Amino acid sequence: MFVAGVDGGGSKTEAIIADAQGHVLGVGRAGCGNHQINGVQAAVANIRQALCAALEQAGLEEHELTFVHYGLAGADRPHDFEILRPEIEAQLPHTPYTIECDVFEGLRIATADHTGVVLVCGSNTNAAGRSKDGKTAVVGGTGTLFGDRAGGYYLADQAFGRAIRAWEGREPHTTLVERIPAALGFERMADMVEHYLKLDPPSAPLPLVLIVHEEASAGDWLAIELLEDMGRELGTAAVAVLSKLGEMKQQPVPIVLTGSILQHGRHPLLLSALTDRVQAAYPNAYPVIPVLPPMFGALLTAMDQAGIETSADTLSQFESYLEANKP
Repeated sequence: MFVAGVDGGGSKTEAIIADAQGHVLGVGRAGCGNHQINGVQAAVANIRQALCAALEQAGLEEHELTFVHYGLAGADRPHDFEILRPEIEAQLPHTPYTIECDVFEGLRIATADHTGVVLVCGSNTNAAGRSKDGKTAVVGGTGTLFGDRAGGYYLADQAFGRAIRAWEGREPHTTLVERIPAALGFERMADMVEHYLKLDPPSAPLPLVLIVHEEASAGDWLAIELLEDMGRELGTAAVAVLSKLGEMKQQPVPIVLTGSILQHGRHPLLLSALTDRVQAAYPNAYPVIPVLPPMFGALLTAMDQAGIETSADTLSQFESYLEANKP
């Protein structure tokens, strides 16, 4: 028996295949798997590319898969599933499958009973939760136009625009005025501004997220403000989810932090602002940063659906695989 989990995000898609004993056999990667960003056909094509790469590494054919679980960013509302399912069934293996918003992968890899709140902060953001009685709630995840104020794209845009304001004299000077043009290959801010004004639509490059982290650690006031603001915003999203779930304020509740900015960036200013915001309303809530990346949440969900029993040993086995296959 072989199962696959697919984690389709805004910047990349990862697929992973394992056998019934939890041995990882193959991993594949491709581009954006969020249909809200690049369209459903392109997103599913990337999903297929990642899955085919994992199958090739595992030495398996499509028909040998028992079950596939797709954890997809952008799979938030009934309309999303209505347009995703036909394309998945047209492009991908004719294997039993489930689709779920990728945000729930965090609960599967980080909590014993798969309950609590999970925050995603990678290229984009999302927040969701599941209570002990099975009730679920989702807040955000639909983009800046609909109120999201976190994620890598949002942070890059904020840094880009605020640095221009500082250069123009509308805000105090910040080291981002020098760092951002240099990082994008321009000698002068004026040249960078002129270049991006010609783009349609203009968008700040995602690597600016790293610049913000570096400058915040160096003490730049704007970089610090941007990370703290995003931490508070993520905390606010967690509080909104808990309010919808009706969790008691005195109940210990894990706040699972996933996505590259939270799992890998882990900037103390952001994490502190996030935790303070949540605990001001829910004193016994506590942050959890999983060791495993989200694709393992998709894989574990596929194993659940296929009737494969998993345990703490399964998680340890996955962690050992990660350690042995560090880039």
